[in-house]
Amino acid sequence: MITLSEIEKVQSKWAESIVLIGSLKSDKKACEKATDEMLQELYAFQEGEVLFKPTRVSQKQFRLDLEAAKSYFIGGNSKHQEDKGFALHPWNFVSFENAAVILKEDHATAMGNYFFTDPKGKQVKVEYSFGYIKDSNGGLKINLHHSSFPYNDDEHFD
Repeated sequence: MITLSEIEKVQSKWAESIVLIGSLKSDKKACEKATDEMLQELYAFQEGEVLFKPTRVSQKQFRLDLEAAKSYFIGGNSKHQEDKGFALHPWNFVSFENAAVILKEDHATAMGNYFFTDPKGKQVKVEYSFGYIKDSNGGLKINLHHSSFPYNDDEHFD
């Protein structure tokens, strides 16, 4: 059974990785290495498909392979020209606030808000849903990543 503690550990590692990547933005090689390590350690690309819908994209909003996910975090990929490198902002702190977590034997889902704090202390709230599976070595990996900004009352469906 996947445990809440395992989910929180992956969320904490994800948050630390985002902060680390941004802190390395002036060293392209180190930044790429940290991003590759995060994607290998925390995402289930080696196990099969990962459903990845990042926050700040509109043209190619679904990222179904490792290359496309990496581009979202650090940019620099001509196939994804709208990517500016979300993790390069930089962020000083990232925290998760789970609204609910569903735990099953071989998969889990968490939904809530995460908060990104920049060097000036400004905090950005983003909604997320993450899915988790156990990999072939028993480690917990993200296989669903969906992020979006909270609903804006100024936008209406007519």
